[in-house]
Amino acid sequence: NPNGKRVVILAGRGGNGGGGLVCARRLHNWGATIQVITAHPIDQYRGVPANQLQILQSLNLTISPAQFELPDQPVDLIIDAIIGYSLSGSPTGNAAAMINWANEMGVPILSLDVPSGLDTASGKAYQPTIKATATMTLALPKLGFQQEGAAEYLGELYLADISVPRELYAVMGIYTANIFSGKDIIHLTP
Repeated sequence: NPNGKRVVILAGRGGNGGGGLVCARRLHNWGATIQVITAHPIDQYRGVPANQLQILQSLNLTISPAQFELPDQPVDLIIDAIIGYSLSGSPTGNAAAMINWANEMGVPILSLDVPSGLDTASGKAYQPTIKATATMTLALPKLGFQQEGAAEYLGELYLADISVPRELYAVMGIYTANIFSGKDIIHLTP
């Protein structure tokens, strides 16, 4: 139950960050106290992330760019939506500072799609990498999650249905059973 819980959303400016900003809105609607920390100045966000930031601003939620100061007050949950599958080398700058801060807080961390700093293809954990309590990956598990060492960054692994048609998977040469039959989220073992 998120009602009354303090949740910090760490949001990059890509699709992963956009997903984190949607989480912020939904958790706010469910009664959580939300603080959004952006990895970049707000005026550098485009598309879905920019639209979601506008919605959050209209709700008067706290939105702070990371270049100022990361919070030092206790929180109940951190949602990692800094860097998704577009990772290219070690996180730097604000992204690295946000990852280090999250890992040092000693509270549960939920990573969206992939822990920031973990390569989805190779499973390589760059420095720094989020050490998630749980990861909610989307559509299908990432190949890198099966690689040695990746599990220590994933935490509990969940797979969420984002309604990718099986026909689209077939076009890509991926053939799957109807894994989400009757469920939106499946618990996987890393």
